Amino acid sequence: MGSKQKVISKLFEICSENETYIFDNKLVKDVSKQLGFGNPFDATKVDNSALLPDYIKRMDYFLVHLGNGYHGFFKGINFGYHKFESIENNEIIEWKYRKSLLNEFDTSESNILSVASNQFIIQDFLYNDITASPKFYNARRTKASFTYMIGDQIVNCNNLQMEIDLTVEYQNVVTVVEGKNGNPEDFAVYQLFHPFRYYCILKHENDLDIRQITCCYILRTKNKDESIIRLYNYTFDDENRIDSIKLLKKAQYILKKR
Repeated sequence: MGSKQKVISKLFEICSENETYIFDNKLVKDVSKQLGFGNPFDATKVDNSALLPDYIKRMDYFLVHLGNGYHGFFKGINFGYHKFESIENNEIIEWKYRKSLLNEFDTSESNILSVASNQFIIQDFLYNDITASPKFYNARRTKASFTYMIGDQIVNCNNLQMEIDLTVEYQNVVTVVEGKNGNPEDFAVYQLFHPFRYYCILKHENDLDIRQITCCYILRTKNKDESIIRLYNYTFDDENRIDSIKLLKKAQYILKKR
């Protein structure tokens, strides 16, 4: 078990003993210091279920950020993580690609999104039109307060800070984009749901003419000769329920160097 998993396990043990599964950053810092984990701000960031300790998965719990320095363990790991759907053969596209100077020298999440937009992959995937000219809004941090449901559990978020990697707007459709390196089996649904909920609030409070809000998850893996970019487009049928996630489309683009 890694040091981060030890911290999460200890937090869960303390919560179980106290019979309350909500805890704050002070407890995270205290436990991290006790166990020699050097980055307490990363301790509760669990982007995919493989990072959760096995015991907590068996107990069917997962972590959610609540804002104002609070976090919580909630029941129903199948609500908290969504498995990436398999890519079918007819969804694999060999994409004409001329490598630019910087594409292969930056593995950051922002570079993944830059490659996908510079190569018109986002336009082709979302709109089936490489000539589409959507508005791109770069990475930002924002805060919001809202309530939603995880199964039959109420989640209260207050001044929740969220990082939005990219937002794309085209023909009254707003798409939140999340980018990651690697090929994890699943992802924490709140990564998409929290920004989705933020734009729902923005729409209602400002009477914006948004026809639809969707989310796009972009994964990149690469080897010496090619990059593989997988895209998944989701929405939520009920803006008040994290377990209402629905796949709209998916595809894989293979970028071979020329």
